Amino acid sequence: MSAADPGGAPGGTVVAVVGPTAAGKSALSIALAHALDGEVVNADSMQLYRGMDIGTAKLTPAEREGVPHHLLDIWEVTEPASVAEYQRLARAAVDDVLARGRVPLLVGGSGLYVRAVLERFEFPGTDPAVRERLEAELAEAGPAPLYARLRAADPAAAEGILPGNGRRIVRALEVIELTGAPFTASLPEPTPYYPSVQLGVDLDSTALDERIALRVDRMWADGLVAETRALAGRGLPEGRTASRALGYHQVLRLLAGELTETEAHDETVRATRRFVRRQRSWFRRDPRIHWLDSAAPGLVADALRLVSAAAR
Repeated sequence: MSAADPGGAPGGTVVAVVGPTAAGKSALSIALAHALDGEVVNADSMQLYRGMDIGTAKLTPAEREGVPHHLLDIWEVTEPASVAEYQRLARAAVDDVLARGRVPLLVGGSGLYVRAVLERFEFPGTDPAVRERLEAELAEAGPAPLYARLRAADPAAAEGILPGNGRRIVRALEVIELTGAPFTASLPEPTPYYPSVQLGVDLDSTALDERIALRVDRMWADGLVAETRALAGRGLPEGRTASRALGYHQVLRLLAGELTETEAHDETVRATRRFVRRQRSWFRRDPRIHWLDSAAPGLVADALRLVSAAAR
């Protein structure tokens, strides 16, 4: 055990590339992987799902440029997401990359997933009776009243959860009820599990809004509606997590006759922009993240300097 490795976590530095959707995390991660002899470990909660390719902007094999990627396409769309299970799988992947003398790049915009890997992070317990009661409320009334309750009880937790994400709202309310404390109080003070350097990638808000609109246009042109229709045949509407994914949720409503195609497209743009604001709020609270402008011509060089400084 080394001084840089308190508590038995494997030695070596994990490079995390985080930030809002469409800001340029994937492009930077590929460049860093080539420069550092690295491999990518996915930290986008929706790219864990098989078949959810277009709507999550999952890199194609060609776009990965030979860089190994871990934890893509591991769950069926009917599988509820579990941060605890993701933590187990992601740490196993990181340990494997480190054991082979390469650099793990933890890449994604799911802040809780990133924290679960990089920090000593134990998850609060659960109570089946409380969970069942809250899920029954969710099924009967939808997420809106539960989200209002969460916002009143723990505004900080509500800020980090999409109002339509019933599963995460239920979990937060369950922890509040079981512990008598805010859900955010159950999140520990950061204690590193791995030595790491965190790079935040962002863009000017106006530029990112434009990029989001172009990305949604491209997803539609690439066949998001057809992809969602195929996934619906594999149980997507019943998937408590996957069915809430940006783009897929709106297209499922289109397929159900609740929205026109134009409405589904435009709502995807609006919902993604709202989600970006929440991602920024989450990540910007963390003073350990080094922020980079993805439009800067020296982006990769600046990122490499930060990684080099952290390794010294």
